[in-house]
Amino acid sequence: MDARDSVSRFGNRAPSYAAFRPSYPSEAIDAVLDGLGDPSKLTIADVGAGTGISSRLFARRGAKVIAIEPNLRMRSQAQPDPNVEWRDGTAQHTGLPDASVDLVVAAQAFHWFATIDVMREFGRVARRRAAMLQYERDERDAFTKAYGETVRAYATDDTEALRQRALAAFAVFPESRISRTEAFSLQAMDREALLGRAASSSYLPASGAPAEALRRDLNELFDRYASGGRVALHMVTYALIADLQR
Repeated sequence: MDARDSVSRFGNRAPSYAAFRPSYPSEAIDAVLDGLGDPSKLTIADVGAGTGISSRLFARRGAKVIAIEPNLRMRSQAQPDPNVEWRDGTAQHTGLPDASVDLVVAAQAFHWFATIDVMREFGRVARRRAAMLQYERDERDAFTKAYGETVRAYATDDTEALRQRALAAFAVFPESRISRTEAFSLQAMDREALLGRAASSSYLPASGAPAEALRRDLNELFDRYASGGRVALHMVTYALIADLQR
């Protein structure tokens, strides 16, 4: 996949991304911060920060967060936070000095740049740790499985396979000790949120007949599974931690 595509592809998805993407469970944030001490004394680089979902969670713990995001439309959707400083940059070229942050994290973004050069860049700018957060559907649940089958039927590229490869790539982060945890959560959604959740996915059709068919199938899915006007995606968030060994 062209690196330029991974930057530009979310431009028209930014409002849906900001409104309808899930947050990360507190246990996943705990795992990334575990053993680093008082969060208020930490500086964290959030690379591929998108609309700031993960940046705000770390900022709420008291950390100073440098949110690095190359897509202007995504950055423009971010809610302001006094502990978050936004910068234009990429995972390949963060623009950060050597050993300038305690921790580098990529949340639901590492699959767009899962290369050895990016891992070396993370290792260059981080003093102590690099981490990735990645959520996936837990398709042991019937509705979540049905949603996953619908998504796969309409997928326009191999993004889901990219995510799996990214987990494997980070697991061999150079010159580090790797640990991994899992945290489970639910994303409860009304009909609008379900449609918006799909609209935020860059590998699903956004216009034309395929998009209309996708919306039709999602509406039928909602009607089949909704209880009390809501459905719930079952999610598992993987936290992979690379403690740097120097």
